[in-house]
Amino acid sequence: MQRSMACNELEFLADYNFANCLVCGTCANVCPTTGAPGLDGLDARKVMRMLANGLVEEVVASDFPWLCTGCGRCTGACPGGIDITSLMGRLKGLRPRDQVPGSLHKGMLNNLETGNNLAIPQREYFESMADLGSELAEEECPGFYVPIDKQGADTLFFPNSKEVYGDFEDQFWWWKIFYAARENWTVPGRNWEAVDWALFTGNEEGNKELARRKIEYMKEHEIGRMIMPDCGGGSYGARKGMAKLAQENPANRVDFLYLYDYLMEIIRDGRIKLDKSVHAGRRFTFHDSCKHGRELQRTFGKGYFEEPRWIMRQCVDDFVELTPNREKNYCCGAGGGLWPLPYEKQSAWHARIKQQQIEDSGADVVVVGCSNCRDQLMRRIPKFYQDRKYEVKYLWQLVAEALVIEPWEPERVERAEAEAKAQWDSLGIELD
Repeated sequence: MQRSMACNELEFLADYNFANCLVCGTCANVCPTTGAPGLDGLDARKVMRMLANGLVEEVVASDFPWLCTGCGRCTGACPGGIDITSLMGRLKGLRPRDQVPGSLHKGMLNNLETGNNLAIPQREYFESMADLGSELAEEECPGFYVPIDKQGADTLFFPNSKEVYGDFEDQFWWWKIFYAARENWTVPGRNWEAVDWALFTGNEEGNKELARRKIEYMKEHEIGRMIMPDCGGGSYGARKGMAKLAQENPANRVDFLYLYDYLMEIIRDGRIKLDKSVHAGRRFTFHDSCKHGRELQRTFGKGYFEEPRWIMRQCVDDFVELTPNREKNYCCGAGGGLWPLPYEKQSAWHARIKQQQIEDSGADVVVVGCSNCRDQLMRRIPKFYQDRKYEVKYLWQLVAEALVIEPWEPERVERAEAEAKAQWDSLGIELD
C-alpha cells in the first residue's frame, strides 16, 4: 500500500467480533474461490486470521477482497456468526481509489458525473430509445414507444447501460411485456443506470448518492413504484442505499417491487397471456442469483426463490432443478463486480461448480434473473469449458417469448403515436 491507514478508517472492524472465529476453516471450505489461481495461498480462513492479528493493510493490498463475489456462503456457514461477506466489501473500500482494479472506479465516477457507468451522452441515449422503440412498434407492437420522464407513471424502470450501449435488442423483452400488460411506465431521462458499481467498490457514500437520486426522481415525477434493477448487484445496492436513507429520514421511503413480484402480478391479474407451446421440447432450469436470493434473504429477510420457479412453470412444462439450489445454490462466479474485473481465470475457476451443476441437470436452457449471471453463464463459462452446450435466457425473456400479444385498439395506437411525437419533439429528437 502507498499509505498507512488512519485509525478512524479501521473503526468499522470493531463491528466484527474476530474473537468468535474458531479457526475451523468452514468459510474456506464452502467458498468456491478457494484454490483459485493467483491467490498466493490465501483463503477466507487465512484472511480472517490476518485481520484478527492486525494485518489489515496486507489484506487490503491483496487481490482477495476483489475475488470475493459476495455470494454469502461463508457468512451463512460461519459457526461464529461473523459477517464475512460485508467485511470483504468494507475492505474494498479501504483500497485507494486509484488502485481499484479494472474499470469499476472509473465506471462509478462516470455514473456520478453522467448518470450511467459508460458515460453515454444523454442525446445518444434519447436517440437510442427513440430508434429502437420505433423499430419495435413497426415490427410487432403498433403504438409502442419508450416513455421518458413521464409524470405520474405507475411504474419506473431503469435500463442497463450495457444494453443501451451494445446489447440493444435485449431491451425488447421488457418492452414487449410492458406493451402487452398496457403498463403506465417510464424510464428516467437522466441518472438512469440500473447497475451499482459503488457496491462493488466498497463506496458507501457513492451507493447512498445513487439511491438518493432514485428516491428524488420518484418524488419529483410522482411515480407510483419502481422495479428494482434486474442486475443482482444493482438491486441489492439500491436496496441497501435506500434503506440507509430511509433510516436517516423516514420521508425517504418510496414504493418498490422486484421483477419477480411484477411478473407474478401481471400474470395472476390476467394482464398478459402466455403460450407454453413456444418452449415445448426443451428442458429448463433456474440459476438462483445470490443477491436476489441468499444475500437478499439474509440482509432484508426476503429472498426470491419460489417466485421465479412459479413464473417459469407458467411458461414451460419441462423444468428441472440444479443441485443444490435456492439458499444453498452456488454463485455463477461473476458477482461482486468480478465480471468486468481483470480476473477472468479466477472467475472461471469459481464457475467450475456452476458449470458442473448445469451439466448434471441435463437442462437445455438455463434461466437467470440477473444480467451479471447471464453474461457469466453465456460468455465466460463456455469460453473456459468449451464442451458445455446450453442456452441462457433471462426470466423476462422467457416470459416475453411466450407472450400472446393482443393488438391495441386503433384509438390507443393513435393516442400513443401522438404522445411519442410530442415527447421526441420536446427532447429535440427527430424520428426516422
